[in-house]
Amino acid sequence: MHADPAVEVTALVKRYGDKTAVDGLSLTIARGTVTAVLGPNGAGKTTTIETCEGYRRPDAGTVRVLGLDPVARAAQLRPRIGVMLQSGGVYAGAHALEMLRHTARLYAHPLPVGPLAERLGLDSCGRTPYRRLSGGQQQRLALAMAVVGRPELVFLDEPTAGLDPQARRATWELVTELRAAGVTVVLTTHQMDEAEQLADEVAVVDRGRVIAQGSPDALRGTEARLRFDGPPALDLAPLRKVLPDRAVVTETAPGSYRVEAELDAALLAAVTGWCAEAGVMPDRLAVQRRSLEDVFLDLTGRDLR
Repeated sequence: MHADPAVEVTALVKRYGDKTAVDGLSLTIARGTVTAVLGPNGAGKTTTIETCEGYRRPDAGTVRVLGLDPVARAAQLRPRIGVMLQSGGVYAGAHALEMLRHTARLYAHPLPVGPLAERLGLDSCGRTPYRRLSGGQQQRLALAMAVVGRPELVFLDEPTAGLDPQARRATWELVTELRAAGVTVVLTTHQMDEAEQLADEVAVVDRGRVIAQGSPDALRGTEARLRFDGPPALDLAPLRKVLPDRAVVTETAPGSYRVEAELDAALLAAVTGWCAEAGVMPDRLAVQRRSLEDVFLDLTGRDLR
């Protein structure tokens, strides 16, 4: 893998009048990886990505994409990156395949248009004007336009928003293949399962800064919840004695019990062993790992913005 990062953002600041959208944000993205950038609405993630794409000029800090300043060296950078926008960038009256062919001609060694259009289900609507395409078809066309030039780095903005399950699965497969081919993928998404499925790294942005970054597994940690049902009002003191010191045991509703602790085989054995000693048959015993959505809400809060 290339030693230099694909994206390196250092102390980025971007203001709109008296509003600071990005406030000293730093982010490094390794080449050949998929990185999901998550954040609540208004967190600064879109401004950050648009600055990396060269559409916005920083007020302070530095941005390097494939080693280049995306504003000062835009002419050298643009042939090497692909950008998927959620809206815009397409002539309303242009046919889908016409627009894809036009985009392909802007690159030296584009992918064959026909197979790409067929793979993303655009062949059946290829002669339909863009303004008459469904939202999902427009999304798929935007994705095709972003990858047709064989980019080294591709930015995908909400790539599966509005897609049906088949198109969503096809998009996931394409992203996985891009990574396997050495392409760096940076995607913004509100779909936590998408980030968990696709991303090597996740960066959580809030209030203009990166507040957490790591692999999905690292961010979720090893903490888990073990749930089981049994007779109501059990004496839980003996159970607490056989569990690790930091474990929390509660009866969340009559007859419903929850154990929160670091997950390992010994924890499961301790709970089931106590149930056997107490003559309790644990019904609906289940282990639930902390999800990426749990982490996201813990980091950014649960109130609407």
